[in-house]
Amino acid sequence: MRRPTIIRSSGREEITLDKGDRRPLASRNTRWAQTIAKRMAALSITPNAISQASIVAAAVAGLAFWIAGETSGTARSLLLVAAALFCQLRLLCNLFDGMVAVEGGKAAADGPFWNEFPDRIADIFILAGVGYGIGAPSLGWAAAAFAVLTAYVRELGRANGTPSDFSGPMAKQHRMAVITAAALFSAVEFLWHGRNEVLTLALSIVAIGAALTALRRARRQVRWLKERKAWQSTP
Repeated sequence: MRRPTIIRSSGREEITLDKGDRRPLASRNTRWAQTIAKRMAALSITPNAISQASIVAAAVAGLAFWIAGETSGTARSLLLVAAALFCQLRLLCNLFDGMVAVEGGKAAADGPFWNEFPDRIADIFILAGVGYGIGAPSLGWAAAAFAVLTAYVRELGRANGTPSDFSGPMAKQHRMAVITAAALFSAVEFLWHGRNEVLTLALSIVAIGAALTALRRARRQVRWLKERKAWQSTP
């Protein structure tokens, strides 16, 4: 994969090619992440197993959101906190599978598949789970569809030879941040006699934001293709 570097020139954005195949994450350079990744790499844990574990974490999160919609009181609050924690566990799996593969030197031939496929399933489990939990399954499926679309546009760009575009405003880490925060707020919404308002708003933001992200990536991809063609045609 390659990611785009955006350079502003004459009031517009120009996309240049920057080598690299990974989502830019500040947490990857932290000492705690590097320490954990090294320890995992030293064990018999494979990057693919970590990627697969992210599906389990997402399934638990989605199920917790769903069941929380049918419960109340302390049980509901605990389920929402659990959902938030498993959303973050999903992200940790996404962080460490790449670190163990690259920094740990344990990349497998089928790694590219397991690097992408579980992420799409995880988004569906979590966002659809939220939708069913708040009684708005159509909104949950819409958010899930747009989340998958953001990744599709990025991978379509790679197939066309353009840089991998991990831009937002609602990339994977942004989606999980919004949903996690909403789950934690919803866990204490009994304090103001609320129910599902926060999660409904958050899911709407994710759906709209993911749609805008897919559109933005598509526009940048088309522009990059045109600029590449113009550059190749320059004598």
